[in-house]
Amino acid sequence: MSDKSKKVLYKVILYAINIFVAFIIIAPILYALLVSFMTPDQIFEYPPKLIPRKLYYENYKEALETAPIFRFILNSLIVSTVITAGQIVTGALAAYAFSFMKFKGKNVIFMIILSTMMIPGQAILISNYLTVSSLNILDTYRALILPYLASAFGIFLLRQAFLSLPKELHEAAILDGCSNFKFLNKIVIPLSKPALGSLGVYQFLQAWNQYTWPLLVTNKDNMRTVQIGMGMLQNVDAQAFGPIMAGIVMILIPSILAFVLGQNQLIEGLTAGSVKS
Repeated sequence: MSDKSKKVLYKVILYAINIFVAFIIIAPILYALLVSFMTPDQIFEYPPKLIPRKLYYENYKEALETAPIFRFILNSLIVSTVITAGQIVTGALAAYAFSFMKFKGKNVIFMIILSTMMIPGQAILISNYLTVSSLNILDTYRALILPYLASAFGIFLLRQAFLSLPKELHEAAILDGCSNFKFLNKIVIPLSKPALGSLGVYQFLQAWNQYTWPLLVTNKDNMRTVQIGMGMLQNVDAQAFGPIMAGIVMILIPSILAFVLGQNQLIEGLTAGSVKS
């Protein structure tokens, strides 16, 4: 077999493996979508059918009547968007300081911040809850947002991206009398859009999928996020798989759109700092 044939065979095998793995990953989402359009009788048929005989929209209507899903989606959008914006701002400012500014103890402080990534999130839930409770901000957006406005991961990711920029840019900017904030805003941020985009997509999805923290700090239905609100559908009728799947499909749409629209930025950003020029 020639080298060209081997390369073609290798690509065919690689594509086949990728398609198979992609199908396994997407299969639960496709199943939820198909079940959401099935009648209750068809859902429990044996042998099970994967394709609905007709599009049954009552599942979506029942899901919307059972729980304020649009309110849950709005809450999650507000919380996820503000957390994402906050982490981009705080991460960019901190990363700039660790990348371009000189001050005593810089490396020690950075290592301390980096070491917080080793602490499980569950270990600080109680302390965060007591702090939020003492401020009397339970059942508010502030309780959902404030503990997550900064992250060690965001600082680390943006620092690596900033370090990949030529140092000559910073030296030239200083000679021209450019301030730190202006250099960050006009030069560093435009050149680091892939890293900023990847951080934004990652943190948006992380905030969107939060479960434990919103469960602790919210009690009112109008402040629930999508992950907590979906429990209302399950509690009404354990056998109502159609409305449950319809609700799952509705809350998946924003996160899927965020990933699809930002996947290029996510991939570019995660590899931007891997090779220094």
